[in-house]
Amino acid sequence: MDKIFIRDLRLEAWVGLYKHEKIAPQTIGIDVEFGLPGDAVFRTGRVGDTIDYSQVVERLRALLEKEHFGLIEILAERIAKLVIEDFGSPEVRVSITKLGVVKGAGRVGVTIERSASG
Repeated sequence: MDKIFIRDLRLEAWVGLYKHEKIAPQTIGIDVEFGLPGDAVFRTGRVGDTIDYSQVVERLRALLEKEHFGLIEILAERIAKLVIEDFGSPEVRVSITKLGVVKGAGRVGVTIERSASG
């Protein structure tokens, strides 16, 4: 399957369960890889026949500005759902990374994979 990817997107997010995570947003890293909705773009060369990654990034920014997520797993699920339902991707892989939150580890995170077929 042909895919589009967005890697190492750094955004501010309200994410976490601990008291210190609820007083200020933190920078997280996001990697998203998603399947093209079809192959028309290869014939037409039109952005309307693919998924515009800049629009995906804008939607992610908007999501993170308005919501707080207790767990990064829930955030990853919301992103996967958004890409499949709102952009028509048949499949998506989402990785969320929290930076410097565990002593001795540079990053901790989660990766999920979802498909439109369930």
